[in-house]
Amino acid sequence: MSVRNLSFLFKPASVAVIGANDRDKAVGSVVIRNLLRGGFLGPIMPVNPKRVAVAGVLAYPTVASLPIVPDLAIVCTPPDTVPGLIADLGQRGTKAAAVLTAGMTAHKMADGQSAQEAMLAAAKPHQLRILGPNCLGLLVPGANLNASFSHKPALPGRIAFVSQSGALCTAVLDWARPKGIGFSHFISLGDCADVDFGDVLDYLGSDPETRAILLYIESIHARRNFMSAARAAARNKPVLVIKAGRAAEGARAAASHTGALAGSDAVYDAAIQRAGMLRVNDIDELFAAVETLARAKPMKGERLAILTNGGGIGVMAVDSLITQGGSLAELAPETVAKLDAVLPSTWSRANPIDIIGDAPGERYVAALEILFAAPEIDAVLCMHAPTAISSSTEVAQSLIALAAKNHTSLMTCWVGGEAVEEARTLFHAAGIPTYETPNGAVSAFRHLIRYRQNQVMLMQTPPSAPTEFTPAVATARLVVESVLAADRTTMTEPEAKAVLAAYGVPTVETHIARTPEDAGRQAQAMGPGKVAIKILSPDISHKSDVGGVVLDLEGPTEVEHAARAMRDRLVEINPTARVNGFTVQRMARRPGAHELIIGAATDPIFGPVILFGQGGTAVEVIGDRAMALPPLNMSLARDLIGRTRVAKLLKGYRGRPAANFDAICLVLMQVAQILIDIPEIVELDINPLFADAAGVLALDARIALAPAGRPGAERLAIRPYPKELEESFALTDGRPVLIRPIRPEDEPNHYVFLSKLTPEDIRFRFFGLVGQLPHTEMARLTQIDYDREMAFLATALDDHNRPETLGVVRTATDPDNDETEFAIVVRSDLKGQGLGTRLLEKMIQYCKARGTCTMVGQVLRDNRRMLNLVDSLGFVKGASLEGGAVEVRLSLCEPPSPSKA
Repeated sequence: MSVRNLSFLFKPASVAVIGANDRDKAVGSVVIRNLLRGGFLGPIMPVNPKRVAVAGVLAYPTVASLPIVPDLAIVCTPPDTVPGLIADLGQRGTKAAAVLTAGMTAHKMADGQSAQEAMLAAAKPHQLRILGPNCLGLLVPGANLNASFSHKPALPGRIAFVSQSGALCTAVLDWARPKGIGFSHFISLGDCADVDFGDVLDYLGSDPETRAILLYIESIHARRNFMSAARAAARNKPVLVIKAGRAAEGARAAASHTGALAGSDAVYDAAIQRAGMLRVNDIDELFAAVETLARAKPMKGERLAILTNGGGIGVMAVDSLITQGGSLAELAPETVAKLDAVLPSTWSRANPIDIIGDAPGERYVAALEILFAAPEIDAVLCMHAPTAISSSTEVAQSLIALAAKNHTSLMTCWVGGEAVEEARTLFHAAGIPTYETPNGAVSAFRHLIRYRQNQVMLMQTPPSAPTEFTPAVATARLVVESVLAADRTTMTEPEAKAVLAAYGVPTVETHIARTPEDAGRQAQAMGPGKVAIKILSPDISHKSDVGGVVLDLEGPTEVEHAARAMRDRLVEINPTARVNGFTVQRMARRPGAHELIIGAATDPIFGPVILFGQGGTAVEVIGDRAMALPPLNMSLARDLIGRTRVAKLLKGYRGRPAANFDAICLVLMQVAQILIDIPEIVELDINPLFADAAGVLALDARIALAPAGRPGAERLAIRPYPKELEESFALTDGRPVLIRPIRPEDEPNHYVFLSKLTPEDIRFRFFGLVGQLPHTEMARLTQIDYDREMAFLATALDDHNRPETLGVVRTATDPDNDETEFAIVVRSDLKGQGLGTRLLEKMIQYCKARGTCTMVGQVLRDNRRMLNLVDSLGFVKGASLEGGAVEVRLSLCEPPSPSKA
């Protein structure tokens, strides 16, 4: 993850084309001519040892002979020449290259390494960034840069398009130009040997010329970089994704195309949603969604009103809305009464609101004013079919004037062709989303809803867990290590339940019996009540399929007979299966409980993923499941549950009480923590998990293991809460304090903390007086990406034994991990207790440990206490800044100066 030197790639002052030539339709010929025709204002230098000039421009025989160092080089030469050329460019000082050459991985150099490996090795000493190989190149219309072999130039605009497929790039250019769609950047990533989606997202996410980012993804190479950059970019602007390979066959084609594993499509869905991005299915939908997100006004809810002059198109819109899971607003009696006063008596008196085919602009405006003011309506879709009586253009003009004065989200659908073309042009010019068909309009509305939901999840403050669970990690690890030491990769059911129990997951009492006789004795030892027995075999995954489960057994004799019959039946069905005995467990009586499944698997791209759905023996047939990336909190767990059909049943129906959602969410969080703590776990199944109003109970469990290749947290696509950074500290008055990383759940206490700061504290921290921060801003402070930000807060118990925040220090680090900016604030009544010093020291230690080079901050000149603190820790004062502040810097790559304290 790095934006280092990407400015030379996207904003070069000079360009060299290595392999430029005059051969008709050759890549080098197309690239040099595209650069010249594009009007690039800097030097364009062809490199070709066999030509004096290319396209009328003086050529140079080698990189060394170039008169100036090119910022960007476009390489269009055979694979075996590329590593040497990259080395030459690096030695000259070039910082970026687009390698268009294909076949770099397949071509082997004399030393046995691939041409791609040799190319990267040549670039590394010079920090030369490489786009590609096997790419179309890049276009930056605002800089008149067309460094590609595309057949057409791109129009200037504010949309960035980033694609792994060069062929799709040319298709999109061909599609977008006649529609007048322009781009800020048009980037073909190719094989992503160096510059990847994460790098480009980091660059474009902070680019002021880019309003929205569109991605075409075939596979992801660096999961954590991608997720970190995507979450950061999606907080600033819409990021939309087409992910190829929804079907298994398409995924295999995508994998072979990019030379990387494609991963599960359902997992990509979970990752895209978790990052706050929006997934669409095709190019038309991609640009329609951009139109909607860029132009529509923010919505406060999901209830849609449909205003139309034709019943047929209104019904089509309703059908599409309900089919896509949307919500049709129900008109309040007051709204109906108001509409009665302005509409003909024959209007529909329901939603969709049919205001009769000959409706003029005045009638539309009168109805819309009422709908805009109605509290039960969150958005309006205004539809129109051309008639001979009213003018489609005049109606559009009336709507445009009204929309400019209102805040309710408005979308339009003028159905037809030539008669409504002018109206659509007017809507487009006025910034009002407009669509050609009812389904297109409703799909756009659903894009708004999905995007809003993803953004809410990105910013949502999760409630605290119903109970704080402290897992017995050592106990669970002991079970795991004993299984691996026995050269096994699958736990027995009791072993799996022991791991779950160590993390607080309620499990049914289970014992192992080696023989039928042992099973009978075990049942007797368990006391009165019925039991169930299950076959214990490493070769049988689904015990019910082979008669390996018998329920409602009572007494040792009945248990012994059932176990013996079960063993004999298995020998007959599968004579090679190993039988290690039986499990005996008490029958769990939970009448009316739902059977759920909670599981985990390891995706080849995104690492551990969590599954939730309807469980039982028919789990594969029912196919009701959703996936999420760990770590989870209560909000994310509830969202995961809500994406399944069984969620509706869990809410209760026909006198059946609702299940305990908090208990289910807690199990999901506990499973997520197991995956974080124990990297040897590659698969986990709890099926069934009984869930009812009383709570949850795991009846069966299975865990598969493999030797850990990396620590648990490093396997995850999203860095989890770094609990290992927690530490205890005592103030000088002896009050115990916990210093720990900030969590999303801290938002409510953070409001209280800020309310207790004095006006001077506020001014010193924010360089001015601020009111109460809105939720969106507070969410940015408490919901951080631990991969690129850190905030340590000091918390202690107040007089009522409730946790309160005493101080906080935070840093934001650039993607290259070169420089981090810090800010710190401690309550005034606690100053002089050593808390500020300890917080800043802890942050310095943390930044050093992660290899950050420099820590910087800004301090007001009259903040003497803070200036003394940073001085004592070795910071050096720098230049004076506007507003009476001074910059302070601390080098972390070398020992700080001795303490002056």
